[in-house]
Amino acid sequence: MEYFVKSGNPEKQRVACLIVGIFDRRSPSPAADTIDKASGGAISGVMRRGDMDGKLGTTLILHNVSGTFADRVMLVGLGRERSFDEAAFRKAVTASSRALRATGAIDAASYLTHLPVRNRDFQWNVTQAVLTTEDLFYRFDECRGAKARADIPSPRLERYTFDVPRRSDLPGGERGLAEASAIATGVRLAKDLGNLPGNICTPTYLAEQARKMAGGSGIKTRILEQEDMERLGMGALLSVARGSRQPPKLIVMEYLKGPKGDKPIVLVGKGLTFDAGGISIKPAAAMDEMKFDMCGGAGVFGTMAALAELKLPLNVVGIVPASENLPDGAANKPGDIVTSMAGITIEVLNTDAEGRLILCDALTYAEQTYEPAICIDMATLTGACVVALGSHASGLFSNTSSLGRALLTAGEQIGDRAWELPMWPEYDEQIRSEFADIANIATKGAREAGATIGAVFLQRFARKMKWAHLDIAGTAWVGKKASGRPVPMLVQYLLNVAARRGEP
Repeated sequence: MEYFVKSGNPEKQRVACLIVGIFDRRSPSPAADTIDKASGGAISGVMRRGDMDGKLGTTLILHNVSGTFADRVMLVGLGRERSFDEAAFRKAVTASSRALRATGAIDAASYLTHLPVRNRDFQWNVTQAVLTTEDLFYRFDECRGAKARADIPSPRLERYTFDVPRRSDLPGGERGLAEASAIATGVRLAKDLGNLPGNICTPTYLAEQARKMAGGSGIKTRILEQEDMERLGMGALLSVARGSRQPPKLIVMEYLKGPKGDKPIVLVGKGLTFDAGGISIKPAAAMDEMKFDMCGGAGVFGTMAALAELKLPLNVVGIVPASENLPDGAANKPGDIVTSMAGITIEVLNTDAEGRLILCDALTYAEQTYEPAICIDMATLTGACVVALGSHASGLFSNTSSLGRALLTAGEQIGDRAWELPMWPEYDEQIRSEFADIANIATKGAREAGATIGAVFLQRFARKMKWAHLDIAGTAWVGKKASGRPVPMLVQYLLNVAARRGEP
């Protein structure tokens, strides 16, 4: 589907579907009022009969409305005007896109992007409209049979235009469209990788996808094999891979389009392509969802893809440690002690706390190889974060307050929110081991502050860097579908960094 931004009168749009809004208590938006006057009261008549009262998320399609050139006019309920905020805007766009998908329209023009949203501009409106529409239209059918795929009806919509009030708003709207299109590319890739089953999306498969991203995109890819990791002393990462027949990979993607000499921003994503828990095996219920344990790595892939499409003048490196975590005679055993690349020894008290083991070596590799200006890791790390924050916000931890604030701001801007959690020195005592430098789970207060304990563990390997950790266990997938998060937050953060560097 192609997206466009334009500025024009609603009654003059020659499209299969024209979309306008109605506020609660039957109050038409300005675009709806224009259509009502052009049609001699077609909309007010519908409202008077009680077919549309403006309740948020409701829709009604009118056909052959006189005074317009559109085949259909869709009315979308906006809720109370004084309560119309970001969430209401997204809900209205979602409702309109869902109704639009059910029609036979091949093109459409939406005037919902005219609606004022407090503290937001029309660039934001267009960005959110595109991202919300893309999310609703996304399908994952790659693993269905050819006949089943052929029988699935595809939406007919080919062209979707978002209108802005004035010609002077077009540059902002077009920027919003370009940024949203790139973010949508990244989110789609992250969803596709996350939704693939573990027997297809293996560490080797991820490495192959990284190689495919290289070339004209401006991304250079390097894959470290098991022998490379052995030479570097990545004992923590390799210990997780020992229980699998799939060889581990350390995937490195470099996008170096910033000024020469600028230290890069490094993104590190957990790439556990399937996590059965190892010897500390997980319960059978919902274990199929552990294919999503590589969504941190998928987030890195998606962010790098969006970055390449935007051609931002930044130096960014993506690192994905990829492995499986399965029970086997060679797998980690509770009580084993492994030595990380940093030389820190780790007592493995629970083999299901494996994400931090592969991430810690990746963080050390990032520090020693790139000396990054900023390092951000993301991982489906702890069930405790799901309990704390649910699926609405990712858990954020940082050793640099300005970095934490920048990520929180980016999340609020784009609608991919996080919430900062503490990492005070008092928590360090909880990972003290009797036999090694640290333990991979809490040795005191085992059921307390699980998300923080995971972050405190990783912080041991990031103390020389400005670093942040995103626990996306609650946000990376919803139900049985990958969400593509935290790609929107990370891309918005990079856009903000690029904008600040471009200031005089």
